[in-house]
Amino acid sequence: MVRLLEKRQTTGNALTIFAIATFSLHILVLFLFLLQGLNIRQLSLRKSPNFVQLIDGKPVANIDDLAREPEAIRRFVSKTMISMFSWSGTLPPQTIEEVANPKSDLGILINTPQGGSQKISTSSWVSSFAFSEDFRKGFLSTVAEMTPPEVFSENPSQAMTSQLVIKRVYPPKEIAPGKWQVGMVADLIQKNRVGGAKLITPFNKDFLVRATDYFANPQTDSSTDLQKAIYSVRADRLEIYEIRNLCLLDSYNNPNGDKSNQCSSGQTSDSFIR
Repeated sequence: MVRLLEKRQTTGNALTIFAIATFSLHILVLFLFLLQGLNIRQLSLRKSPNFVQLIDGKPVANIDDLAREPEAIRRFVSKTMISMFSWSGTLPPQTIEEVANPKSDLGILINTPQGGSQKISTSSWVSSFAFSEDFRKGFLSTVAEMTPPEVFSENPSQAMTSQLVIKRVYPPKEIAPGKWQVGMVADLIQKNRVGGAKLITPFNKDFLVRATDYFANPQTDSSTDLQKAIYSVRADRLEIYEIRNLCLLDSYNNPNGDKSNQCSSGQTSDSFIR
């Protein structure tokens, strides 16, 4: 009888130890799952890293999120503004056949401050994604007011084109971490397709540029050409957040930053300032 009780106690102790060990193992597994879930959430909330850019704008190393190569900034500003003010009445060719027979640009309607709507070119609309979101809408309205309806005319005798001819882009001046000021001297040339009559408008501006985050296109295979173009604009990891009139007497090479009275008056335009 005594031996039977001892066997029962031994079996009971073994089952108790096994139950405690199993319960402890479950607690450990649950803890590991929670820890893994927190790690995954942190990764999902982490911003995409920015990379230092070479002169051609390509990323090379994750050294400083706000670092940008000066020449890459200049190229970004030049490329953006040339695309913004290149109005040919046709869409950029996507195939060899379209090089010889480009498709007509139907334009995109933009609301104007007067309450109406006017067209801008598709290239202007795509390049506008290089601007900060709060500045983009107002600037597009200004571009719509500047765009002649003749750009989209099917009549060759009335059609017009536009091109931004850049004379000089000043080296970027860092005004804050990840922010730069870039001056540009250029001419906006509008020309009739027939006859070649030209209208030349000076386009001398100061651009305020800042580093920004970039998220790659998650659906590359199913994206349209327009979506791919927009993502390529944002891939520069830069954006323009303000445009001011450039005072040509406000020399970028003057360390004292002295300005004449001529520069200090009448040099800003509400159409180009957020």
